[in-house]
Amino acid sequence: MHRRLATALATTTLSLVTVVATATAAGAAPADKPQVLSSWTQTSASSYNAWAAARANQGAWAAYGFDWSTDYCSSSPDNPFGFPFSMSCARHDFGYRNYKAAGSFSANKGRLDSAFHEDLKRVCNAYSGGTRTACNSTAWTYYQAVRAFG
Repeated sequence: MHRRLATALATTTLSLVTVVATATAAGAAPADKPQVLSSWTQTSASSYNAWAAARANQGAWAAYGFDWSTDYCSSSPDNPFGFPFSMSCARHDFGYRNYKAAGSFSANKGRLDSAFHEDLKRVCNAYSGGTRTACNSTAWTYYQAVRAFG
């Protein structure tokens, strides 16, 4: 009787350990999460485009556990003077939130802020003349704000 009970208990315990280990492994983010995060937070247009495509298909990236939440340009206008800065602000939020969660924000803040400025300047490149100048001045102001207060 004791032997059957001990065998049943050992089998149950082994099954429980296997289930818990499998659940833990399944809940872990893929090993390449830092590389993916880095690739989406560079200063280039291709990095921005890859992030935008992923943002449009967030479900495909669910296993990574990225924080896609945004308040866009926080307390500043999302579209100052009609310049559409909201998506640049959303990518900046993405970088800040995910690097903070990873515990490596300080090491990446400068690049995130530079990427933000490059994104804003790409928005401004759609304009010409005085409008482009005004847009670039506004972009510079937003960039300086995040460098100082972000």
